[in-house]
Amino acid sequence: MSLAIIYSRALVGIDAPLVTVEVHLSNGLPSLSIVGLPEAAVKESKDRVRGALLTAGFEFPARRITINLAPADLPKEGGRFDLPIALGILAASGQIASSDLARFEFLGELALSGELRPVRGVLPVAIQAREAGRTLLVPMANSAEAGLVEGVEVLVADHLLDVCAHFNGSRPLAAAVHDDGGEMPAVQDDLADVRGQPHAKRALEVAAAGGHSLLMCGPPGTGKTLLASRLPGILPLMSEAEALEAAAVASISNQPFDAARWRQRAFRHPHHTSSGVALVGGGGTPRPGEISLAHHGVLFLDELPEFDRHVLEVLREPLESGRIHISRAARQAEFPARFQLVAAMNPCPCGYFGHPNGRCHCTAEQVSRYRARISGPLLDRIDMHIEVPPVARELLRGEADPAAEDSATVRRRVVAARERQLRRSAVPNANLPNREVDAHCRLTAADAALLEQAIERLGLSARAWHRILKVARTIADLAGAAEIGSAHLSEAISYRRLDRQPAHAPGYPSFRHVFSRNPCR
Repeated sequence: MSLAIIYSRALVGIDAPLVTVEVHLSNGLPSLSIVGLPEAAVKESKDRVRGALLTAGFEFPARRITINLAPADLPKEGGRFDLPIALGILAASGQIASSDLARFEFLGELALSGELRPVRGVLPVAIQAREAGRTLLVPMANSAEAGLVEGVEVLVADHLLDVCAHFNGSRPLAAAVHDDGGEMPAVQDDLADVRGQPHAKRALEVAAAGGHSLLMCGPPGTGKTLLASRLPGILPLMSEAEALEAAAVASISNQPFDAARWRQRAFRHPHHTSSGVALVGGGGTPRPGEISLAHHGVLFLDELPEFDRHVLEVLREPLESGRIHISRAARQAEFPARFQLVAAMNPCPCGYFGHPNGRCHCTAEQVSRYRARISGPLLDRIDMHIEVPPVARELLRGEADPAAEDSATVRRRVVAARERQLRRSAVPNANLPNREVDAHCRLTAADAALLEQAIERLGLSARAWHRILKVARTIADLAGAAEIGSAHLSEAISYRRLDRQPAHAPGYPSFRHVFSRNPCR
């Protein structure tokens, strides 16, 4: 036989399109050519494959070898095609049996010794192999990742000789063991560690229950970062479908992939010097950014106004759509980005406006410029805005409050509320489409008038109207209420603190009020 066909898969975003590796041997001067839009690493595979075959004791055919990676218009990159190319050469030259190759898909980079090295992006390949009804063969180092996908047979090998022995019928390969990810691990960062801040803890619980975005504003040292770090401990485990999506993003990135933690929600905390590409993804060959690595998890942006404004503006579309489209001259890719945004900021450049120690010396213009680093459209897309005031000294000086709720207790309420949401509409309240808001967030006539009055006095947009209703629905779910009540709606309105106008609620510190006067006079 002078023609062999082997199946493999490429990577395009989080998709894994099928690649047919056609190997043809013909008479002529000995040569090896690879066609089908291969990049440099794929072109170099001919040298890795030759070395691996000779080291393993196989004959490298002294014939004209043509390898076609179809479809020809799909760019191919990386060392993932080494194993299928080597098996194609062996099958075309009759050195291994080829009768069963058609029901397999192969991935793996070859060392010159013939050992199989891991490749990235195995999880999307396993999902697609399951849809195609084929068995997947991967390096042993990728077994835990490939084993996450239920319903697909995955074989693993350490060496090219092991693969050849399997197809020659002398030594069958072992199968990867499916792992469902286990239970929620013990919480390391417990909510009970946070002293005081009952209002902020309540807001964190509401945000966790409904998947809402949250902005915390307060002086330094009030616990904003501490509160944000406790959010993953009160979130429910991901469903298998969510976990597979999130793990697929991690699989194709340059981040280390930990299969043991695949059902736990990610907590990404990029520095404020991060670029737009680092945040949303990009590059010549598009790779996922922080918002995609936080898919179905938490993206925490500390010191929010310190981020470059252009960097923050790229968050607008993903916050609405849950996806990010990246276009380059030669490549386009789409990555999922359904993340929960949690951000923290100071009330002024020095950070101490409104602090009891009176040490703030910022002018109104300085405060206004500082606040203006966060655009109105971005702020409008954040569901909840809360103030985190300084903690009383007696709370810091005393022992931990034994009555403070731990993360496990809060998480049980969050899980119960989230289950109510999923039974009702299959998505968390934060992701409710507008057409379902009318159905699931109905108000009485008196409550509708209250909300209209709040919208008018605060100058809120239609988007803010819907977001207040979604937050109110979450508060009602936490209370186990079938309908939204006045108390639920009033609490939801209170979480729009940065929208308050000077004339509204004179007892409150108002950010628009802050910018209308000199805070130090």
